[in-house]
Amino acid sequence: MTESPSSPVLEAKEVSPASGPRQNATRRYGDSLFGALLTGSAVCTLALVALIAVELTHSSLLSLRAFGFHFLVGTTWDPVAGVFGAWPFLAGTLLSSAVALAIAGPIGVGAALCLSELLRARSSAPLRFLVELLAAVPSVVYGLWGIFVVIPLLQDYVEPFLVEHLGFIPFFNGAPYGVGILAAGVVLSVMVLPTICSVSIDVLRAVPRDLREAGYALGATRWEVLVKTVLPAAKAGIGGAFILALGRALGETMAVTMVIGNRPEIPHTLLDPAHSMSSVLANEFAEASGDLYLSALAEIGLVLFVTTFVVNALARLLLPKAHGAGAHG
Repeated sequence: MTESPSSPVLEAKEVSPASGPRQNATRRYGDSLFGALLTGSAVCTLALVALIAVELTHSSLLSLRAFGFHFLVGTTWDPVAGVFGAWPFLAGTLLSSAVALAIAGPIGVGAALCLSELLRARSSAPLRFLVELLAAVPSVVYGLWGIFVVIPLLQDYVEPFLVEHLGFIPFFNGAPYGVGILAAGVVLSVMVLPTICSVSIDVLRAVPRDLREAGYALGATRWEVLVKTVLPAAKAGIGGAFILALGRALGETMAVTMVIGNRPEIPHTLLDPAHSMSSVLANEFAEASGDLYLSALAEIGLVLFVTTFVVNALARLLLPKAHGAGAHG
Protein backbone atom coordinates (compact mmCIF):
# COMPACT_ATOMS: atom_id res chain seq x y z
CA MET A 1 0.00 0.00 0.00
CA THR A 2 1.64 3.24 -1.19
CA GLU A 3 1.85 6.28 1.05
CA SER A 4 1.38 9.88 0.15
CA PRO A 5 4.44 12.04 -0.58
CA SER A 6 6.68 12.86 2.33
CA SER A 7 5.58 15.52 4.77
CA PRO A 8 8.37 18.05 4.04
CA VAL A 9 7.08 18.48 0.51
CA LEU A 10 3.54 18.97 1.78
CA GLU A 11 4.80 21.40 4.41
CA ALA A 12 6.69 23.37 1.80
CA LYS A 13 3.56 23.60 -0.33
CA GLU A 14 1.59 24.71 2.65
CA VAL A 15 4.18 27.27 3.84
CA SER A 16 4.93 28.94 0.48
CA PRO A 17 1.55 30.69 0.07
CA ALA A 18 1.81 32.06 3.61
CA SER A 19 5.40 33.21 3.15
CA GLY A 20 4.67 35.00 -0.15
CA PRO A 21 3.16 38.16 1.38
CA ARG A 22 5.98 38.36 3.93
CA GLN A 23 8.60 38.08 1.18
CA ASN A 24 6.88 40.76 -0.88
CA ALA A 25 6.67 43.02 2.15
CA THR A 26 10.38 42.49 2.84
CA ARG A 27 11.24 43.32 -0.75
CA ARG A 28 9.10 46.43 -0.71
CA TYR A 29 10.75 47.51 2.53
CA GLY A 30 14.22 46.92 1.05
CA ASP A 31 13.33 48.86 -2.10
CA SER A 32 11.97 51.74 -0.04
CA LEU A 33 15.07 51.79 2.15
CA PHE A 34 17.37 51.70 -0.87
CA GLY A 35 15.42 54.49 -2.56
CA ALA A 36 15.56 56.57 0.62
CA LEU A 37 19.34 56.10 0.84
CA LEU A 38 19.82 57.18 -2.78
CA THR A 39 17.53 60.17 -2.30
CA GLY A 40 19.42 61.13 0.85
CA SER A 41 22.72 60.94 -1.01
CA ALA A 42 21.41 63.20 -3.76
CA VAL A 43 20.00 65.66 -1.24
CA CYS A 44 23.31 65.71 0.67
CA THR A 45 25.19 66.48 -2.55
CA LEU A 46 22.86 69.35 -3.39
CA ALA A 47 23.03 70.60 0.18
CA LEU A 48 26.83 70.54 0.06
CA VAL A 49 26.87 72.63 -3.12
CA ALA A 50 24.38 75.05 -1.59
CA LEU A 51 26.42 75.34 1.61
CA ILE A 52 29.57 76.10 -0.38
CA ALA A 53 27.74 78.83 -2.28
CA VAL A 54 26.25 80.27 0.91
CA GLU A 55 29.59 80.28 2.74
CA LEU A 56 31.42 81.90 -0.16
CA THR A 57 28.70 84.53 -0.48
CA HIS A 58 28.75 85.23 3.25
CA SER A 59 32.54 85.54 3.26
CA SER A 60 32.37 87.90 0.27
CA LEU A 61 29.80 90.31 1.71
CA LEU A 62 32.37 92.88 2.84
CA SER A 63 33.98 93.00 -0.60
CA LEU A 64 30.61 93.01 -2.36
CA ARG A 65 29.46 96.00 -0.34
CA ALA A 66 32.75 97.87 -0.75
CA PHE A 67 33.30 97.41 -4.49
CA GLY A 68 30.08 96.06 -6.02
CA PHE A 69 30.28 95.26 -9.73
CA HIS A 70 33.46 97.32 -10.03
CA PHE A 71 35.29 94.40 -8.39
CA LEU A 72 34.94 92.37 -11.60
CA VAL A 73 36.16 95.13 -13.90
CA GLY A 74 38.71 96.79 -11.62
CA THR A 75 42.32 96.53 -12.77
CA THR A 76 44.16 97.38 -9.54
CA TRP A 77 45.01 94.76 -6.94
CA ASP A 78 46.72 96.54 -4.06
CA PRO A 79 46.30 94.88 -0.64
CA VAL A 80 48.31 97.65 1.08
CA ALA A 81 45.96 100.39 -0.13
CA GLY A 82 42.89 98.21 0.26
CA VAL A 83 41.95 98.41 -3.44
CA PHE A 84 40.93 95.17 -5.10
CA GLY A 85 39.99 94.54 -8.70
CA ALA A 86 39.69 91.04 -10.12
CA TRP A 87 39.87 91.75 -13.85
CA PRO A 88 43.59 90.81 -14.19
CA PHE A 89 42.81 87.38 -12.72
CA LEU A 90 39.72 86.93 -14.89
CA ALA A 91 41.75 87.83 -17.97
CA GLY A 92 44.56 85.45 -17.04
CA THR A 93 42.12 82.62 -16.41
CA LEU A 94 40.23 83.13 -19.67
CA LEU A 95 43.35 83.54 -21.82
CA SER A 96 45.17 80.51 -20.44
CA SER A 97 42.02 78.38 -20.80
CA ALA A 98 41.50 79.61 -24.37
CA VAL A 99 45.08 78.69 -25.28
CA ALA A 100 44.60 75.26 -23.73
CA LEU A 101 41.43 74.59 -25.75
CA ALA A 102 43.02 75.90 -28.94
CA ILE A 103 45.88 73.40 -28.56
CA ALA A 104 44.06 70.41 -27.08
CA GLY A 105 40.84 70.73 -29.09
CA PRO A 106 42.09 69.71 -32.55
CA ILE A 107 44.45 67.10 -31.09
CA GLY A 108 41.72 65.59 -28.90
CA VAL A 109 39.10 65.43 -31.66
CA GLY A 110 41.65 64.04 -34.12
CA ALA A 111 42.71 61.37 -31.65
CA ALA A 112 39.06 60.52 -30.99
CA LEU A 113 38.39 60.10 -34.70
CA CYS A 114 41.43 57.88 -35.06
CA LEU A 115 40.58 55.69 -32.05
CA SER A 116 36.86 55.36 -32.82
CA GLU A 117 36.77 55.31 -36.61
CA LEU A 118 40.11 54.19 -38.04
CA LEU A 119 41.71 51.73 -35.63
CA ARG A 120 40.34 48.38 -34.64
CA ALA A 121 39.17 47.78 -31.08
CA ARG A 122 42.22 45.63 -30.31
CA SER A 123 44.53 48.54 -31.16
CA SER A 124 42.41 51.46 -29.96
CA ALA A 125 41.69 50.13 -26.45
CA PRO A 126 45.31 50.31 -25.18
CA LEU A 127 45.80 53.72 -26.78
CA ARG A 128 42.62 55.07 -25.21
CA PHE A 129 43.77 53.75 -21.85
CA LEU A 130 47.04 55.64 -22.21
CA VAL A 131 45.21 58.85 -23.11
CA GLU A 132 42.85 58.51 -20.15
CA LEU A 133 45.84 57.78 -17.92
CA LEU A 134 46.89 61.40 -18.40
CA ALA A 135 43.91 62.42 -16.25
CA ALA A 136 45.30 60.43 -13.31
CA VAL A 137 48.61 62.30 -13.20
CA PRO A 138 48.69 64.74 -10.23
CA SER A 139 48.62 68.40 -11.20
CA VAL A 140 51.84 69.11 -9.29
CA VAL A 141 53.62 66.66 -11.60
CA TYR A 142 52.35 68.62 -14.59
CA GLY A 143 53.63 71.75 -12.88
CA LEU A 144 57.09 70.26 -12.47
CA TRP A 145 57.04 69.13 -16.09
CA GLY A 146 56.11 72.67 -17.04
CA ILE A 147 58.99 74.14 -15.03
CA PHE A 148 61.70 71.78 -16.26
CA VAL A 149 60.55 71.12 -19.84
CA VAL A 150 57.91 73.55 -21.12
CA ILE A 151 59.32 76.83 -19.78
CA PRO A 152 62.90 76.28 -21.06
CA LEU A 153 61.55 75.13 -24.41
CA LEU A 154 59.34 78.19 -24.74
CA GLN A 155 61.99 80.60 -23.50
CA ASP A 156 64.81 79.35 -25.74
CA TYR A 157 63.02 78.34 -28.94
CA VAL A 158 59.27 78.88 -29.27
CA GLU A 159 58.77 82.40 -27.92
CA PRO A 160 61.82 83.93 -29.72
CA PHE A 161 60.50 82.40 -32.95
CA LEU A 162 57.02 83.83 -32.31
CA VAL A 163 58.40 87.28 -31.51
CA GLU A 164 60.60 87.30 -34.60
CA HIS A 165 58.08 86.00 -37.13
CA LEU A 166 54.69 86.82 -35.61
CA GLY A 167 55.58 89.82 -33.48
CA PHE A 168 53.36 92.07 -35.61
CA ILE A 169 50.39 90.23 -34.07
CA PRO A 170 49.66 91.76 -30.64
CA PHE A 171 49.22 88.36 -28.97
CA PHE A 172 52.78 87.30 -29.85
CA ASN A 173 54.61 90.50 -29.05
CA GLY A 174 56.66 90.79 -25.88
CA ALA A 175 59.70 89.50 -24.01
CA PRO A 176 60.35 85.72 -24.04
CA TYR A 177 60.15 85.13 -20.29
CA GLY A 178 59.10 81.48 -20.63
CA VAL A 179 56.65 81.75 -17.76
CA GLY A 180 53.30 83.28 -18.62
CA ILE A 181 49.98 82.69 -20.32
CA LEU A 182 51.44 80.54 -23.10
CA ALA A 183 53.23 78.21 -20.66
CA ALA A 184 50.06 77.83 -18.59
CA GLY A 185 48.04 77.13 -21.73
CA VAL A 186 50.45 74.43 -22.91
CA VAL A 187 50.38 72.66 -19.54
CA LEU A 188 46.59 72.96 -19.31
CA SER A 189 46.21 71.58 -22.84
CA VAL A 190 47.81 68.31 -21.78
CA MET A 191 45.62 68.19 -18.67
CA VAL A 192 42.32 68.71 -20.55
CA LEU A 193 43.25 66.47 -23.49
CA PRO A 194 41.86 63.27 -21.86
CA THR A 195 38.50 64.95 -21.27
CA ILE A 196 38.12 66.09 -24.87
CA CYS A 197 39.33 62.78 -26.30
CA SER A 198 37.30 60.44 -24.06
CA VAL A 199 34.01 62.32 -24.36
CA SER A 200 34.46 62.76 -28.11
CA ILE A 201 35.04 59.03 -28.55
CA ASP A 202 31.80 58.22 -26.73
CA VAL A 203 29.90 60.79 -28.79
CA LEU A 204 31.33 59.57 -32.10
CA ARG A 205 30.46 55.97 -31.27
CA ALA A 206 26.89 57.07 -30.52
CA VAL A 207 26.46 58.21 -34.13
CA PRO A 208 24.31 55.54 -35.87
CA ARG A 209 26.15 53.17 -38.17
CA ASP A 210 23.45 53.67 -40.80
CA LEU A 211 24.72 57.19 -41.48
CA ARG A 212 28.19 55.91 -42.26
CA GLU A 213 26.86 53.11 -44.49
CA ALA A 214 24.62 55.56 -46.33
CA GLY A 215 27.62 57.78 -47.05
CA TYR A 216 29.67 54.87 -48.35
CA ALA A 217 26.71 53.72 -50.44
CA LEU A 218 26.61 57.13 -52.13
CA GLY A 219 30.26 56.77 -53.09
CA ALA A 220 31.83 58.94 -50.39
CA THR A 221 35.36 58.24 -49.26
CA ARG A 222 36.20 57.56 -45.63
CA TRP A 223 37.45 61.13 -45.25
CA GLU A 224 34.21 62.52 -46.66
CA VAL A 225 32.10 60.31 -44.41
CA LEU A 226 34.02 61.43 -41.34
CA VAL A 227 34.02 65.14 -42.19
CA LYS A 228 30.58 65.51 -43.79
CA THR A 229 28.55 62.90 -41.90
CA VAL A 230 30.05 61.77 -38.60
CA LEU A 231 31.40 65.09 -37.32
CA PRO A 232 28.23 67.11 -38.09
CA ALA A 233 26.12 64.49 -36.32
CA ALA A 234 28.40 64.62 -33.28
CA LYS A 235 29.07 68.37 -33.14
CA ALA A 236 26.80 69.02 -30.13
CA GLY A 237 28.53 66.32 -28.08
CA ILE A 238 31.98 67.51 -29.13
CA GLY A 239 30.94 70.99 -28.06
CA GLY A 240 29.97 69.52 -24.71
CA ALA A 241 33.41 67.91 -24.47
CA PHE A 242 35.04 71.29 -25.08
CA ILE A 243 32.93 72.91 -22.37
CA LEU A 244 33.77 70.17 -19.88
CA ALA A 245 37.44 70.67 -20.67
CA LEU A 246 36.96 74.42 -20.20
CA GLY A 247 35.53 73.78 -16.74
CA ARG A 248 38.60 71.71 -15.88
CA ALA A 249 40.94 74.39 -17.19
CA LEU A 250 39.19 77.22 -15.34
CA GLY A 251 39.55 75.54 -11.97
CA GLU A 252 43.05 74.11 -12.25
CA THR A 253 45.28 75.47 -9.51
CA MET A 254 48.67 73.98 -8.75
CA ALA A 255 50.07 73.41 -12.24
CA VAL A 256 48.96 76.86 -13.38
CA THR A 257 50.39 78.50 -10.27
CA MET A 258 53.79 76.99 -10.99
CA VAL A 259 54.11 78.23 -14.58
CA ILE A 260 51.91 81.31 -15.13
CA GLY A 261 54.30 83.82 -13.52
CA ASN A 262 51.93 85.12 -10.80
CA ARG A 263 51.95 88.82 -11.70
CA PRO A 264 48.75 90.71 -10.74
CA GLU A 265 48.57 92.74 -13.94
CA ILE A 266 46.46 92.50 -17.05
CA PRO A 267 48.33 90.38 -19.64
CA HIS A 268 48.63 92.18 -22.98
CA THR A 269 50.18 89.27 -24.87
CA LEU A 270 50.33 85.50 -24.50
CA LEU A 271 53.98 85.83 -23.47
CA ASP A 272 53.27 87.99 -20.40
CA PRO A 273 53.31 86.60 -16.86
CA ALA A 274 49.90 86.78 -15.23
CA HIS A 275 47.66 85.45 -12.49
CA SER A 276 44.61 83.20 -12.68
CA MET A 277 41.75 83.17 -10.20
CA SER A 278 42.88 79.88 -8.74
CA SER A 279 46.55 80.82 -8.60
CA VAL A 280 45.92 84.06 -6.71
CA LEU A 281 43.92 82.12 -4.14
CA ALA A 282 46.71 79.58 -3.76
CA ASN A 283 49.40 82.26 -3.44
CA GLU A 284 47.77 84.87 -1.25
CA PHE A 285 45.06 83.32 0.89
CA ALA A 286 47.41 81.96 3.54
CA GLU A 287 49.19 85.32 3.91
CA ALA A 288 46.13 87.57 3.66
CA SER A 289 45.64 89.95 6.55
CA GLY A 290 42.62 92.12 7.13
CA ASP A 291 38.94 91.39 6.70
CA LEU A 292 38.60 93.22 3.37
CA TYR A 293 41.57 91.35 1.88
CA LEU A 294 40.12 87.99 2.91
CA SER A 295 36.69 89.00 1.66
CA ALA A 296 38.11 89.99 -1.74
CA LEU A 297 39.81 86.61 -2.06
CA ALA A 298 36.58 84.90 -1.05
CA GLU A 299 34.75 86.81 -3.77
CA ILE A 300 37.26 85.58 -6.32
CA GLY A 301 36.48 82.06 -5.10
CA LEU A 302 32.76 82.81 -5.48
CA VAL A 303 33.25 84.04 -9.05
CA LEU A 304 35.29 80.94 -9.89
CA PHE A 305 32.67 78.67 -8.29
CA VAL A 306 29.79 80.25 -10.22
CA THR A 307 31.74 80.21 -13.48
CA THR A 308 32.70 76.55 -13.29
CA PHE A 309 29.19 75.60 -12.13
CA VAL A 310 27.60 77.33 -15.13
CA VAL A 311 30.15 75.90 -17.57
CA ASN A 312 29.68 72.32 -16.35
CA ALA A 313 25.89 72.68 -16.30
CA LEU A 314 25.99 73.86 -19.91
CA ALA A 315 28.13 70.87 -20.88
CA ARG A 316 25.70 68.47 -19.19
CA LEU A 317 22.86 70.02 -21.17
CA LEU A 318 24.68 69.60 -24.47
CA LEU A 319 25.80 65.98 -24.03
CA PRO A 320 22.29 64.43 -23.68
CA LYS A 321 21.22 66.34 -26.80
CA ALA A 322 24.16 64.82 -28.67
CA HIS A 323 23.28 61.28 -27.60
CA GLY A 324 19.62 61.92 -28.37
CA ALA A 325 20.46 63.19 -31.84
CA GLY A 326 22.65 60.14 -32.41
CA ALA A 327 19.90 57.78 -31.29
CA HIS A 328 17.29 59.41 -33.57
CA GLY A 329 19.67 59.83 -36.48
